[in-house]
Amino acid sequence: MKLELDEARRLTGPNLLWDKPGAVVDVLLDEVAPQAVADAWRRWSVQLLEAFGWQAESTARLYPGGANLAIAAPMDALYTACEVAELIWQCAVAELQQVAVPDWQSRLNELHSELQEELNPRLMALISAATEHGVTCLVDDDELSLGMGASVDIWPVGELPAVSDVDWSKYRDVPRAFITGTNGKSTSVRLAAEIGSAAGFNAGVTSTDFIRVGDAIIDRGDYSGPGGARMLMRDRRTGIAFLEVARGGILRRGLPLDKVDAALVTNIAADHLGQYGINTVEDLAATKFVVARALDDDGVLVVNADNALVVQQAKTLDNTLCWFSLEEQNELVQAHIGSGQRAVFLRDGELVYHHAGDEHNYGAAADLPMTFGGTARHNIQNALGVIGLCHALGLPSEAIQAGLHKFGSTADDNPGRGNRYQLENCSVVVDFAHNEHSMRAVVDMVAHMPANKRLAMFGHAGDRADKEIQDLTNAVADLDASAYIINELEDYLRGRELGDIPALARDCLHARGVSDEQIHVVPDPLSGTKLALELAQEGDLLLLFVLDQREQVHQLLSELSLA
Repeated sequence: MKLELDEARRLTGPNLLWDKPGAVVDVLLDEVAPQAVADAWRRWSVQLLEAFGWQAESTARLYPGGANLAIAAPMDALYTACEVAELIWQCAVAELQQVAVPDWQSRLNELHSELQEELNPRLMALISAATEHGVTCLVDDDELSLGMGASVDIWPVGELPAVSDVDWSKYRDVPRAFITGTNGKSTSVRLAAEIGSAAGFNAGVTSTDFIRVGDAIIDRGDYSGPGGARMLMRDRRTGIAFLEVARGGILRRGLPLDKVDAALVTNIAADHLGQYGINTVEDLAATKFVVARALDDDGVLVVNADNALVVQQAKTLDNTLCWFSLEEQNELVQAHIGSGQRAVFLRDGELVYHHAGDEHNYGAAADLPMTFGGTARHNIQNALGVIGLCHALGLPSEAIQAGLHKFGSTADDNPGRGNRYQLENCSVVVDFAHNEHSMRAVVDMVAHMPANKRLAMFGHAGDRADKEIQDLTNAVADLDASAYIINELEDYLRGRELGDIPALARDCLHARGVSDEQIHVVPDPLSGTKLALELAQEGDLLLLFVLDQREQVHQLLSELSLA
């Protein structure tokens, strides 16, 4: 039998398993009854946690080939909790393998000594008092903060004040929202921030690309997890916050904040399956919808009525919902309109928000710069979702109108998402789409844009399965382009050899009737961009899926652009 410990890590916020802080071990299983593993985990959790002086709280999530096994623990003891969880697992494995159980009591005694260095009574007292006072308290390894934005105070965890020395009345929260989903997250947070700015707020954003307050980029990188959220909420300039929440952060640590005023789920589609035991799109949907746990009774969850997985998951919740749809006649939208609840939809090509019998018309979707004259259906959906989100936050309709019409698809507005460049003899669209759902959306947009001929460039990371690479290539092949440029991604081979992915993509294109003369293989995206420009003729449209060298490609196209 296989009983392998894969990873132990801390859980710091509400997560897929439960809302408690603690530790989780991911384990790989084979030739063993999963329920027997869960039962052994629970038995040994009770025995060891009680012996350690902690409440005996544990849980188990089973999935084919593995399990997530967790224990609850105090916030100032999470590193020790990981060690305790590993010990519980060792005892459970010994029982299941019918071998001698390790001397767990001696190990607990060692851990109890180590725990004394980790414990921080002042930190726990401040967390408890913050809850009593309704004040936001954020904690990491180095610092504790109270309040948000302009009211925030921050202390090193080793220099915390006594509860009695804190002026609890000074702290305020800022309006804040989570944005999650498979695709459209970054576009949605940026559009929402544009609207927040139009409403007079200094809008903060966390995303997979950067963390920003107003026009100031604090840092570049993936800040879609708890660290980015803490950094943004601790910035005194932040007046309203739009937080991109990715699957990985939820699974690794949990939600970055315990409470938000509103949340948006853009869509759910297959992407990054097979990690942390998330093996199906239904598992992925459940993970994304953890954001709903941060909403109180007044909070609004904005959800996509056109996405079956979103609908399925949303219907299981008691949260106040705002449905959005490209179709006014969508039955969920119609039910909300009939009952005076929230809905956002297209009516004769115009964006309409409905609530309690009142409607606001934001005009033709085709007039929004981000929709490319209405061809970018995915960005119309993003706009609908953000309209619902901003209404849920109480932002004025005038600001929503202004933000919608100001936000564009330049690399400054929305880097890597549908960026258009007008060159002397051709047009270029650059996008970072890298899963089938998003690539099909971009291909559909480009297919509806006027062009003499269309050319496409794409590449795939090596950690995709062969079937995924075929599906992604088929998505691009739907463009019926005159030429296909396949770029290698040498830094993202992830176990494959150079040439493997182009060979798979070439075979797939051949099966779609694409000739060898139409297929070109290049070493990297920048080389592919230069080749596409050489091949382009008057009136052509180039679609470049750029997963690496984005800045170099942008620089090249900017230098050649007429605008």
